[in-house]
Amino acid sequence: MHLIYKCKQAQQMVSEGLDRELSFAERARLKLHLSICDSCTNFNTQMQTLRLAMRKLRSDSIDSKEQTK
Repeated sequence: MHLIYKCKQAQQMVSEGLDRELSFAERARLKLHLSICDSCTNFNTQMQTLRLAMRKLRSDSIDSKEQTK
């Protein structure tokens, strides 16, 4: 087992981290990789932005449905 994830592994962990809580070891390895890899850091930022946008969209949709009742 390598101490630092490769990019493909890091991107998978970023994606999995959106669906479940990563273990301490997974978070540590991911943080280490993100500290040295701009591409994966950008990917992580994009995924977080998409998640926030989807939450806002869902929230706005629920709000607009409640206002039409």
